[in-house]
Amino acid sequence: MTQAKEKTGKKTKKAGKKPADSKAAPQKPHPSRMASVENPKEPHIPTPPKSIYEDFDALSEYLTDVSGRSQEVIREFFDRNRDMRRLTGELSSDPLNVGEAFQEMMKGLSMDPGTVMQRQFNLYGDYAKLMATMSQRMAGEVVRPAIEPQQGDKRFVHPAWSENQMLDFIKQSYLIFARWLETTIQQLEFDDEHEKKKAEFFTRQFIDAFAPSNFAVLNPEVVEATIASKGENLLKGLKNLLEDIDRGHGELSIRQADLDFFKLGENVATTPGKVVFQNDIFQLIQYTPTTQEVGKTPMLIIPPWINKFYILDLQPQNSFIRWLVDQGRTVFVMSWVNPGPELKQKTFEDYIKEGLFEALGAVEQATGETKVDTIGYCIGGTMLSTALALMAKKKDDRINSATFFTAQADFKESGDLLLFVDDEQLDAIEKQMDAAGGVLEGRAMATTFNMLRSNDLIWSFVIDNYLKGKDPARFDLLFWNSDATRMPKNVHLFYLREFYQNNRLAKGEMVIDGEALDLGDVNIPIFMQAGETDHIAPHNSVFRTARLFASKGNDKVQYMLAGSGHIAGVVNHPDKHKYHHSVNVGLPATLDEWKASAERAPGSWWPHWINWLDHVSPGKVKARTPGDGKLKVIEDAPGSYVKVKA
Repeated sequence: MTQAKEKTGKKTKKAGKKPADSKAAPQKPHPSRMASVENPKEPHIPTPPKSIYEDFDALSEYLTDVSGRSQEVIREFFDRNRDMRRLTGELSSDPLNVGEAFQEMMKGLSMDPGTVMQRQFNLYGDYAKLMATMSQRMAGEVVRPAIEPQQGDKRFVHPAWSENQMLDFIKQSYLIFARWLETTIQQLEFDDEHEKKKAEFFTRQFIDAFAPSNFAVLNPEVVEATIASKGENLLKGLKNLLEDIDRGHGELSIRQADLDFFKLGENVATTPGKVVFQNDIFQLIQYTPTTQEVGKTPMLIIPPWINKFYILDLQPQNSFIRWLVDQGRTVFVMSWVNPGPELKQKTFEDYIKEGLFEALGAVEQATGETKVDTIGYCIGGTMLSTALALMAKKKDDRINSATFFTAQADFKESGDLLLFVDDEQLDAIEKQMDAAGGVLEGRAMATTFNMLRSNDLIWSFVIDNYLKGKDPARFDLLFWNSDATRMPKNVHLFYLREFYQNNRLAKGEMVIDGEALDLGDVNIPIFMQAGETDHIAPHNSVFRTARLFASKGNDKVQYMLAGSGHIAGVVNHPDKHKYHHSVNVGLPATLDEWKASAERAPGSWWPHWINWLDHVSPGKVKARTPGDGKLKVIEDAPGSYVKVKA
């Protein structure tokens, strides 16, 4: 590389050799792993690539220089932030939860020391196999690795992880220990199954945290960047780290996207529309029609209040809302408030009555229609399920059909999020909300979701932002993922305790407004979408919910399984021609039976769904424009509530 050549030239001069002049033969360039040397007057003989780890003289010089300059950056940061709460002990010094993961892992290992000792022999055997294969490789033999990364593991894709013997040994040592640790925890005897799953989860967190790819000197991509930029990547990474701590008011807040590039209403959430109603907890947006006629029954979308609604309206080329408007539907969306302490007393029942029920009334005022089709996404779908059961008891028939995007009402098999809802952790969350004035800060929930996919949503950004010194990506989905919202204490605790911890709605034990709720009482068309790889609302859990709706003979329940997960499984525009979906109009007793007779089709499931909707919600009327009905325009979409930052 150029930097390495400059370094070599300096050393030659100090050794007393004559400097090259115009008559002397040109110096041979310093070889690098990026290019080989070629003499145009001789036959081409490629120079063997040089390992990046042979440039230690240049690397050490750059690291020394960066170390000195870093001290100035840190000193300047603390001069600007003398009152940082982290220094007073008010904030955790372990923002990535590595300490908690280690404690839970060690707690699990201590449960069954006998099994751990027996398993040690397996570990010794695996390491002996590794040493044997490495010895053979050093002797020039071609051998198969003792262990290889799982398919799709992006941490070790750089060729140096296999070509460099030192890195290959470190990689395989890590993979062997990680496999041993994970399988050992799985084999241990626990008195409590919840504690075992908790130990397994946090063991995975610990394993992910200590991957060799997370360490600058071991990661070949970071080393290459350091040599190429003369260490500027590390200095830029330090500045990124300090900026994220500053932006989080002393708590690490990792940027997943360029937060300054995206502007709501300008390059995200751009579908034209108007806010036509608002109260303390939501604004109602009505979108401008793009067709001469629209479906007679208007559509109301209930997004989760854990996130912001514009996941369904990122950009025109992937916006579900814009696509649905183009299909000839009058579309309304609830944009939930980003609540502060003034709303801490709001309850889950308030969100049903002051939220969904007032939205239904507002849609009727805007359109004159007494029937509404609905979509509930994630926790918005959980609330919609609860409301439907309550409306069935009250003989309230304003909802014509209900579609659910990755939403659960039966939480028995709701995945790793169940690990965060034992009494100890719920008490800790309650104290955290009390300290914040009665709300859960948005960053806390975002961190929990990110931990479910820590390699993709935590450690990859640690490497890119802080080790490679990259600028955050201009990626709309990651921008949305970073735009977290707060939640009122009573609403959030009810959700965690009554649904996740006790599963009362599925058991028929939930009481709202004096009514004992039963999802089997709901007798309207139901469409339930699930994602094959969804880690937040697992598709088996969504299937259980579908079965609850059909438990008393409702034969209008359809379950559909889409490719991908919680977001990409939903937001999959037909023009992208991505993924697939499986359809079975029947709803047998088990998921395995459903899969056995389901038909798989390529691409997005949206066209299949709109055909279903047209069947259960027929009829056409002249297109409705926001403000034409009894509700007057308040402001342009996307409204002001969605722009409030947590």
